[in-house]
Amino acid sequence: MNYYDIYVGGKFQKTDIPLMVENPFTRENFAQTWQATQVELNNAIEAALAVENEMKYLPSYKKFAILRQISEELLANKSYLASVLAMESGKPMRYAIGEIERAAQVFLIAAEEAKRLPKEFLSLDWTAAGAGKEGLVKYFPIGLVAGIAPFNFPLNLAVHKIAPAIAAGNAIILKPARSTPLSTLELAKIIDNTELPKGAFSVLPLDRKAGNQLITDLRIKMLSFTGSPEIGWQMKQQAGKKKVLLELGGNAGVLVSHSANIDVAVNKCLVGSFAYSGQVCIHVQRIYVHASIFDQFAEKFVDATKKLKFGDPQNQDTEISAMIDEDNALRVESWVKDSVNDGAKILLGGNRKGNYFEPTIITNTHKQMNVCALEIFGPVVTLEKVDNFTKGIAEINDSQYGLQAGIFTDSIDEMNYAFNELQVGGVIINDVPSFRVDHMPYGGLKNSGFGREGVKYAIFEQMEPKILVKPS
Repeated sequence: MNYYDIYVGGKFQKTDIPLMVENPFTRENFAQTWQATQVELNNAIEAALAVENEMKYLPSYKKFAILRQISEELLANKSYLASVLAMESGKPMRYAIGEIERAAQVFLIAAEEAKRLPKEFLSLDWTAAGAGKEGLVKYFPIGLVAGIAPFNFPLNLAVHKIAPAIAAGNAIILKPARSTPLSTLELAKIIDNTELPKGAFSVLPLDRKAGNQLITDLRIKMLSFTGSPEIGWQMKQQAGKKKVLLELGGNAGVLVSHSANIDVAVNKCLVGSFAYSGQVCIHVQRIYVHASIFDQFAEKFVDATKKLKFGDPQNQDTEISAMIDEDNALRVESWVKDSVNDGAKILLGGNRKGNYFEPTIITNTHKQMNVCALEIFGPVVTLEKVDNFTKGIAEINDSQYGLQAGIFTDSIDEMNYAFNELQVGGVIINDVPSFRVDHMPYGGLKNSGFGREGVKYAIFEQMEPKILVKPS
């Protein structure tokens, strides 16, 4: 059993409420941390407010040094941190290592962006009233940020809130998912050894009452949440006057044109569909293939999926493992069974054992089925044929979500049509919607979110513009 203190206002401490952490693969408790209450949250808020002015005026070179040091330490401890991440989340090591590397990259990007925070010179003499005047638009830290991170990328999605906050000059309180708090507590150990002012960062696995305070407390100026649409939009309603950034996932679509390289599309869709058992907000969920190549694509895709290796996430060659818990596996099983009862056909998979659900491919679906209409967040993908490219774009758009989409085509006209017509935040050409690098803008339309992450864009979200008008 490994024990982790929580991080409250720059201090590691225990509480009276143990929080056990279970390995999703072995289903055994392997670590213990502590649940924070409103007492610890208020202490963290007060500590953050005490250093707010210091953070506001922290010079760029110091922020750069702090952020770069965090990046370097993450890489220096990559193997150990990946092992912790794999144990708490059930994520195969090949993906856990990639997550640590991405988190280090986020801090490095933030270090660079800290040296060029936004500002703008503005000419004001466009009218007679502005003659002899000029403006300087400068962006200032918004204040204390509350970040709420999900279980599926317990480190990197937390880091997408933490690193921009530090670069912008904000303090931040991070609430990790109760099932995966260890990665961010390991990060707290690294940050504690930097020159970041104590109090500027806290990691609190909170109970429900204290978690709600993150949303409603007026001392917190911004809420950045990654999770389900149902919870996210409810939070936005409760947040009052504070700024809100929501990353809410989707049911990402892929369109494979008749001009596409089928082998490339199959290999990309294989990873996009089943990496980390589909527990990814931009997981490939709906694949539409031109009718002329549908049978060929389906055969290759099913054959490739059969070869995925199930096993312990700690093993380097494991490609797919257990889901985060049995409740989610049961939900996925129920949705798949419902689709079959409604006329869908399973091409592969469909079976559950504990919290492992087989990689599953379904066809003959319709848009009212949960496996199509909702975010399945599991290793399930639907596969359907379309008669033409325009119809495929319409099918992807026929969704309450709009995060990212993948288009496989060799046609410039089709690429441009997809970019102009898709109702999503990102269009990925000749790759899956699961593609993301950490400095690109990331966010969605419709039920997929509100605002944008990606380091530079998250920094903008965490700052407020102010104009100085002066004689020219």
